[in-house]
Amino acid sequence: MRSRARRLVAALVCAAIASAGCSARSSTPGPAPPSPNPATASESPSATSPIPPDGRPIQPVPDVLPYGYADPPPGNGFNRYRKQQPSWTPCLNGLECATVLAPLDYTKPDGRALTLSLAKRKATASPRLGTLFLNPGGPGASGRQLVEGFDSKGLERYDLIGWDPRGTYDSTPVQCFSKGSDYDRYLSLDVSPDDDAELDVQISADRGFGQVCLSKSGSLLQHVSTAETVRDLDLLRDLVGDSKINYLGFSYGTMIGSLYAHTFPKRVGHLVLDGAVDIVDSPITQLDGFERALNNFADWCVTRKCALGASRDDVLQAVSELLTRLDRQPIKVDQRELTQSLALTGVIFPLYGQQNAWDALRQGLEAVIKQGDGSILLRLSDVYLGRSEGGTYDQDVAGSPAIRCLDSQDTSVRKELAEDAAELRRKKETTLGKFWGSDLICPLWPVAPAPKLPKITARGAAPVVVIGTTGDPATPYEYAVRMANQLDSGVLVTFRGYGHLAYSQSPCVRKVVQAYFNSDVVPKNRTTC
Repeated sequence: MRSRARRLVAALVCAAIASAGCSARSSTPGPAPPSPNPATASESPSATSPIPPDGRPIQPVPDVLPYGYADPPPGNGFNRYRKQQPSWTPCLNGLECATVLAPLDYTKPDGRALTLSLAKRKATASPRLGTLFLNPGGPGASGRQLVEGFDSKGLERYDLIGWDPRGTYDSTPVQCFSKGSDYDRYLSLDVSPDDDAELDVQISADRGFGQVCLSKSGSLLQHVSTAETVRDLDLLRDLVGDSKINYLGFSYGTMIGSLYAHTFPKRVGHLVLDGAVDIVDSPITQLDGFERALNNFADWCVTRKCALGASRDDVLQAVSELLTRLDRQPIKVDQRELTQSLALTGVIFPLYGQQNAWDALRQGLEAVIKQGDGSILLRLSDVYLGRSEGGTYDQDVAGSPAIRCLDSQDTSVRKELAEDAAELRRKKETTLGKFWGSDLICPLWPVAPAPKLPKITARGAAPVVVIGTTGDPATPYEYAVRMANQLDSGVLVTFRGYGHLAYSQSPCVRKVVQAYFNSDVVPKNRTTC
C-alpha cells in the first residue's frame, strides 16, 4: 500500500492489487517519460548538439552520512552481522517491527553499516511453517507497508515479513530533492523534446537530479543494487532462523527473487514470482504492454458508449490529440498545470488496474477533452508519482531511480536515443509511442554501474513458480514465459485477465500459490487460471 493521502483514486486503481501491495508507480522499472523526436534521436550529434559524449558524468562521492548509517555490530567479518538478535516491538496496526544492520559494502564487512527496517505479521495458525518474505517491487516500494495491507488469509501458518530494501523508506533511504516543489518542476518537464533546445533541458535536468541525489546520499548511491538487496535478504533469512527461504515477490520483486535463487540455489524453499520482469532482454517492451492495455481500454470505452468516440480508433485518436495539444498548451489546474508528460502519466496509471480503474481514466479523459478540466487526470498522475495533496512525495521517487540506475549498464545518451528512435520506427502503429520517451537518467547518473548481472538460471534451486497475467501492461506476459523457461526449475502459471499482477485478483492463482506454500504442491507447468 502507498500513501494514505491518495485513497481517492488509488482505491479504484489499486483495488485488484491492494492485497499484493499496490504501488502507485510501476512495480518494475517504470515506463520512461515520453520520447525524443526520432529524427533528432537518430542523427549524429553536431558540434552544437546537447548530447554529451559517451560515459556517465561520474562525480566525486561526498562524505555525507545518510540517515541509518551506523557502526557495524561487535565482532569481525561478516559473522558479526549474523549474530544480531532482532528485537521485535509492536507497531503498524497489530504488526511487530524491528531494525537490523547490514554491511554498506559486502566486500568490506568491517566498514560502515546501514539499517534495514522490517515489519512482521505473526503466524496465527498451527503448525507454524516458518517465515514468508514479501516484496512489492518498485524498485523502491515499501515492504513494511505491503505487510500492513496484505491479505494473509490462506497463509496464516507463516510469519509474514516485509522489509524496506536498502535505499528506501525506513531503511537507510536515498535522499534527493528536499522540497516537493523541486520534484514538481522536475517531473512536469517536457520529456518529449522536439528539438535540440528541448533535449538540452531534459539532459540538464536528469544530470542535475542525479547530482543532487549524490550530494545528499553520498556513498549510499554506490550500494543500492539488486545484488546487494539479495545479500540483505539472505541475511534476514539467517536472522529469523530459517535454513531455506520462502518468498513471494511481485513485479520488480521477481528480479530480487530470481536473482536470489540464482545466487543461493540451495537455500530456496518455496519461491513464487508474480508479474515477472524481463530477465532475458525480450523484444517485447513496456510500450507494447501499455499499448495493448490502452487498446483494451478503448474497446471497453466504446462498449460503454463513452463520450470519447464510437470506435477504438476514435478513442485512441482522442488520446493522441489531447497529448499532442498539451505539448503546445498545458491546461491550468488551480496553481499548477497539466503538461503533456503529466497527462501521459495520468493515462498510464489506471491501465495498471482492471475495468473499475479504467472508469477513472474515462472520467479523466472526458473531463479534459470535453470540458477543459484537467484536475482528474492530474490527480491520477499525482497518485502514480507519489505526490500527496500537500505537495510532498513518497521516498521512492528518489529510491527507485537510484536502484535501477545502479543496476543499469546504460552509459550513453546517444545510444539510448538512437535505440529508442529505431524502436519507434519498427512500431509505427502505436498511440503512445511518440510520447513514450527515452530514459536518459541512467546514462547521466553520477556513479558507475554495479557489476553486470549474470544470466539468471537458478540451477539447482527448488521449483520456482512464475506467474504471468495475459493483459498485464507493466510486466507483459511474455516476460513470465521467458523467465519460467530460463530458470532451470521454473514453473509457469498463467492468469487470463487484465491489470498488473494476479495473486490478489484471481482466487484460482491464490489457491495454486497457497497449495505450494502450505502443502508443497508444485503446480503443473503451464497451469492456466
